[in-house]
Amino acid sequence: MPDRRRRRATSERLEGRRRAGIVGRRIGIGLGESRLALRLSQTEAANRAGVSQASWSRVERGVAGAASLETLASCAAAVGTQLAAFIEARPGTDLPRDMEHLRRQELVIELARPGGWAAEPELAIDPRALRSRSIDVHLARFGGAERAVVEIVDLMTDGGAEFRNLTDKVAAVRRAAGDRARVRGLLVLRATARNRATVAEFPGLFATRFMGSSSQWLRALADPTVAMPDGDGLVWSTVRGDRLFAAALRRTAIQ
Repeated sequence: MPDRRRRRATSERLEGRRRAGIVGRRIGIGLGESRLALRLSQTEAANRAGVSQASWSRVERGVAGAASLETLASCAAAVGTQLAAFIEARPGTDLPRDMEHLRRQELVIELARPGGWAAEPELAIDPRALRSRSIDVHLARFGGAERAVVEIVDLMTDGGAEFRNLTDKVAAVRRAAGDRARVRGLLVLRATARNRATVAEFPGLFATRFMGSSSQWLRALADPTVAMPDGDGLVWSTVRGDRLFAAALRRTAIQ
């Protein structure tokens, strides 16, 4: 007589393999999209995760087989995300490509709410243009007397362009607001190893461009009794995008 329990176990095992394949492909797609968003090669991402390029390639293709949870979690950390994000995504859907950017916009808005700031994400600054430039998060308080132009950068690939972009948007808001408003810019930079290395390599440049106290910027965002700094500022966001923290710029380098 056939062993029904064995047949059921075999069927469940096959179903388990099928579901594992779905999860594996989902993880692979998520890792690939996150890697491309950071403009990393497979070799660069693999080096961050501490695995070989061949292993990374198998994970992206969803054929990692018996890769450990630790290995998969390391791969996710290498591209600045969490393994659970890929597993929990509903079948047939992908996370937004700008997920990290959206996460930091949300973080800025929530942090600034207790400080009395009214937030406008993606505020258009070229009303006559068919497709206007926009500010990542525009903040205003005290009836518009203080305005902050917050730009969020996940990966700094062209520092000069980021500087000019922030300068142009601050100037546009200043023109629109007139003399009655204090307008300053704030750059939120993701604290990846690559971004940290860029700032560390050019301490005088960053210290000169961002003269506003980073710690005062954070206090001003969260506390209505703290004035916005007189200069543009730079603050870090954690790689996971769950916290902002001060950037210790080496101002002694600009004598």
